[in-house]
Amino acid sequence: MNLVIVESPAKAKTINKYLGKDFKVLASYGHVRDLVPKEGAVDPESGFRMKYQVIDRNDRHVQAISKALKGADALYLATDPDREGEAISWHLYELLKSRRHLKDKTVHRVVFNEITKNAIQEAIEHPRDLSMDLVNAQQARRALDYLVGFNLSPLLWKKVRRGLSAGRVQSPALRMIVEREEEIEAFRAREYWTIEADLKKDRQAFSAKLHTYQGNRLEQFSITDGESAAAAEKILNDAAGGRLIVDKVQKKQRRRNPAAPFTTSTLQQEAARKLGFTAQRTMRTAQQLYEGMDTGEGAVGLITYMRTDSVNLADEALTELRAYIANRFDNSHLPAEPRRYKTKAKNAQEAHEAIRPTSVERTPDRLKDHLTRDQHRLYELIWKRTVASQMIHATIDTVTVDLACGQGNSFRATGSTIANPGFMLVYMEGVDDAKKTDDDEKMLPPLKEGEAVSLKGIRPEQHFTEPPPRYSEASLVKALEEHGIGRPSTYASIISTLQDREYVVLEKKRFHPTDVGRVVNRFLTRYFARYVDYDFTARLEDELDAVSRGEEEWVPLLKQFWQPFKERIDHTQDNVKRSDVTQEAMDEACPKCGKPLSIRLGRHGRFVGCTDYPTCDYTRDLNGNAREQEVPEIVEGRKCPECGSDLVIKKGKYGKFIGCSSYPGCRFIEPLEKPVDTGVTCPKCNKGTLMRRKSRRGKIFFSCSTYPSCDYATWNEPVAEPCPRCGWPILTVKTTKTKGTSKVCPQKACSYSEPVEESQGLIKTEAPPVSRP
Repeated sequence: MNLVIVESPAKAKTINKYLGKDFKVLASYGHVRDLVPKEGAVDPESGFRMKYQVIDRNDRHVQAISKALKGADALYLATDPDREGEAISWHLYELLKSRRHLKDKTVHRVVFNEITKNAIQEAIEHPRDLSMDLVNAQQARRALDYLVGFNLSPLLWKKVRRGLSAGRVQSPALRMIVEREEEIEAFRAREYWTIEADLKKDRQAFSAKLHTYQGNRLEQFSITDGESAAAAEKILNDAAGGRLIVDKVQKKQRRRNPAAPFTTSTLQQEAARKLGFTAQRTMRTAQQLYEGMDTGEGAVGLITYMRTDSVNLADEALTELRAYIANRFDNSHLPAEPRRYKTKAKNAQEAHEAIRPTSVERTPDRLKDHLTRDQHRLYELIWKRTVASQMIHATIDTVTVDLACGQGNSFRATGSTIANPGFMLVYMEGVDDAKKTDDDEKMLPPLKEGEAVSLKGIRPEQHFTEPPPRYSEASLVKALEEHGIGRPSTYASIISTLQDREYVVLEKKRFHPTDVGRVVNRFLTRYFARYVDYDFTARLEDELDAVSRGEEEWVPLLKQFWQPFKERIDHTQDNVKRSDVTQEAMDEACPKCGKPLSIRLGRHGRFVGCTDYPTCDYTRDLNGNAREQEVPEIVEGRKCPECGSDLVIKKGKYGKFIGCSSYPGCRFIEPLEKPVDTGVTCPKCNKGTLMRRKSRRGKIFFSCSTYPSCDYATWNEPVAEPCPRCGWPILTVKTTKTKGTSKVCPQKACSYSEPVEESQGLIKTEAPPVSRP
């Protein structure tokens, strides 16, 4: 008998059916060892020796593997085909070897990019040894993250606030968000005007924009005030005499090529744009599709490995795609040769294929009844993008028309039509913060040079320049990739870590830095500028890649990093005061005592206070009187249920909420964020359903929709399953550090508890199904 080890039970179930009775497949449930969670886990004085321990929640899985290994002839380590997967296999190997369970056992490492019968059998037939280059690259990454976290975080506690922490790759990401916010705050809008002509020919209305005025081509700021715009309007109306003359017609044809197949980064970006998924939600769903779903013919992996920088497709996949396109459409939709793409990502690792369906014949419609809504939507996105990537380009006809308005003046109209949609029949890539252009699918009537067109009116339009947009999840992932910060598998954890630490908040799908995030970033950029520098972080990723290729040694890399970093830690510890970090000088005197004022960090954020505190206790809101003058935003269509006054959106120390405008006479309040229905019937009243709500302090809880008629509530996520022991109508999902995740009975008198595998899909937290420290 041969024992095969994968990371997750879902993958084990899928693979088991492909290997037959001579193989047994078990799951390690992610990492089996990690660094001891205390100082000294990485010892720079002893060649960066790393101290590991078994992860408590996975020890029972290691014991199950050990027990099964007793009756096995060979061990196949089949964890994920990346450095982290290699490290998991190595940790398991070292653990089993230390327990003397590998005596007389043959150990193989097998990798596969997709979970299909052919791929699995091919991998088993061609095993290899563990790659210590990949393992050492992962160890170096883990050691670097540990050294930064365990040395920089205590410094933040002392110099800023207790409970804070800093990370090697999260800190540059925080810097991006803070710098963008500072750009927005420093932005000053500029006024400019455009002049439009409303025209009509043969009952078709269209518009044109003033392009040349009095012999000069107009730029963005050629007309900057209303008076100049009005004067130009009069001159142009007088020159036109009710019509414009077609001076020039230009017709061009352009091609638009399809986007490359998905990488991890582009999948996260596109799922955010088109599906509204967070990066964590995307990766969790993709993991489920990769590990295998029951499509009515047994479990099968539906997509290739979802952690990749590659845009390449295997030759057999290209052959299948071209055959499908020719059959589904016709040969005219196929380019002469298969399309080959080159990655644009910095530091790209292209060991695997792009993310694609394992078979294009498994169409989204065919799988719809076998997938959850999230799974189906993401699979459809991947399927369409892959098919479109191998189709012919789209052909677009563009028309540019110049219309004369007297001597030296001309208006320009542009439009486009799709002559041949090509790949656009299947898929169009989304764009971040796209601005509508003049020729966005605008149709123009047929126009000939020399003909007159009826002028309905000339109108000046006022505009103001806009600040750069805040980062969305999609644009932040794109920026991280462009700067070479992190790896595809880390983008989701970078974003969630920044939110968990409350350094940033997501409002209307855009990242805003919190006051604490600003202060932490200010501390890091002032005293640890090198370590939040984008190029430095990218170069470090380059060196880790070189270790994984066997081109560099990992211990010298750690030495090179550690020595100057430790010196900077010690210098900051001895020479920087807390006030240097948490206070920012202002060029303003205290109105109470005349001493200088400063921006300071308090329990509830930044505020303005006197530097002579505690002698002088003057303070004010950071925005001064401006906030007091702000007009509250009225909630449309609703009145206070207690007194009938307007409801308004207010901001308190716990964030925004809805309150009565008659406060303090009426104290009615309710949360701004609407509760989400779980669909689980309330076990107490059997009438309402349990709603997912957020407490004043931001903690999630679940309570009955009929409140206050029914006051049932629980902190843990409900599951519509009766307790097998006491019969209570629901169970809840509870996660602890010691016991992991379990389904438990919420009744205090009942002690029922059952371990839960995250891959079962019961846990709706934003974490990938395979837990990796």
